[in-house]
Amino acid sequence: MQRRFTLLVIAAMVGGVVAGLIIHQMVTDPARISQIAVGLSVLTDVFLRLIKMIIAPLVFSTLVVGIAHMQDTAAIGRVGARTMGWFIGASLVSLLIGLAMARVIEPGAGLHLIAPAATSGPAAGALSLKDFITHLVPTSIIGAMADNEILQIAVFSIFVGTAISAVEGRAPAVLALAEQVAAIMIKVTGYVMAFAPLAIFAALASTVATQGVGVLVGYAKFVGGFYVSLGLLWLAIIGAGFLIIRGRVKGLVGAVRDPALLAFSTASSEAAYPRLLESLERFGVSRRIASFVLPLGYSFNLDGAMMYCAFAILFIAQAYGVPLSLSQQIVMLALLMVTTKGMAGVPRASLVVIAASLAYFHLPQAGLLLILAVDHLLDMGRSATNVLGNSVAAAVVARWEGELDEAKSLEVDGLEQRR
Repeated sequence: MQRRFTLLVIAAMVGGVVAGLIIHQMVTDPARISQIAVGLSVLTDVFLRLIKMIIAPLVFSTLVVGIAHMQDTAAIGRVGARTMGWFIGASLVSLLIGLAMARVIEPGAGLHLIAPAATSGPAAGALSLKDFITHLVPTSIIGAMADNEILQIAVFSIFVGTAISAVEGRAPAVLALAEQVAAIMIKVTGYVMAFAPLAIFAALASTVATQGVGVLVGYAKFVGGFYVSLGLLWLAIIGAGFLIIRGRVKGLVGAVRDPALLAFSTASSEAAYPRLLESLERFGVSRRIASFVLPLGYSFNLDGAMMYCAFAILFIAQAYGVPLSLSQQIVMLALLMVTTKGMAGVPRASLVVIAASLAYFHLPQAGLLLILAVDHLLDMGRSATNVLGNSVAAAVVARWEGELDEAKSLEVDGLEQRR
């Protein structure tokens, strides 16, 4: 199923580019090209509306469930605290690298796209500190969900998730209901993403038809810049691991190479979970630590996905010539730190988070179509990065807890050196 979807996405990308080039070359009247683009926009507009439709219930249900379970794991004590401390630090590093690289490379600067009319309401940068803080708290959760106010939904979700964990007996019926809603919304998201190949074809055909072949250079810069950023993130993760487990980090990278390749080829870090758990145990991480850190990491330590969100939002802002102030970028970091949690297992969850963030910063929603065209190519890299990040986290926590088998890790390191 996953392979068929990948083939459909690739076919849609190639077909969209070819169709766009044919239209750009064969149709000389700009007005006629605009009419064709408007016709194609029916598919992309419907897809955007489907994305907006699922934002509020998906974010609310997954965050509530994630936070409720996090409170349970945090109660375990020292291991939970150390694990979450590592995750928060890794999240911050990944977001900062994505933000910094997007500012340095400026992958969207050469596209010069025209933004549609601005949406009503003040821009995020126009809010004072007082207004921003008060804006975090919804006066009505129904109104916040209707307007897709992502931060307000997140604040309410934190309260609900924490309250569930604090109730005696952990309100099993309510938690079970939240889990069922989350499962349903994940399934609905899968249905929505099934329309992605059509939207990709329409988005690429429309963009190439109106902008010409030059827009492909911008895409190449975006994809190349993101993979360079991923390379820096890998170095940072491995470097941080080296500080704790020293030279054995090389054996760890070799041990999780197959799960990382599986995640890359399937664009799904979840698909690599069973093999990753086995590889970590073979490396010497105790079953207790691996079984604790990995599930938590798959919800709260999506390093590749978080960096992608920051990189993609700045790319869209640059493409439409919309400057984001330093204060707005700081708000973006805080927003992504919260909204990316609990989204593991959701198909194309990054698109949902980015769509919500674009609305918050009043960036053109059509920008989502820009990254949709190449999202699958980038999802492969960020899935592999999620596997590496969680592997290093598990090994580090095991080392701190004295549950990293030195003999096994040295044996694995020796096998990797002889390869």
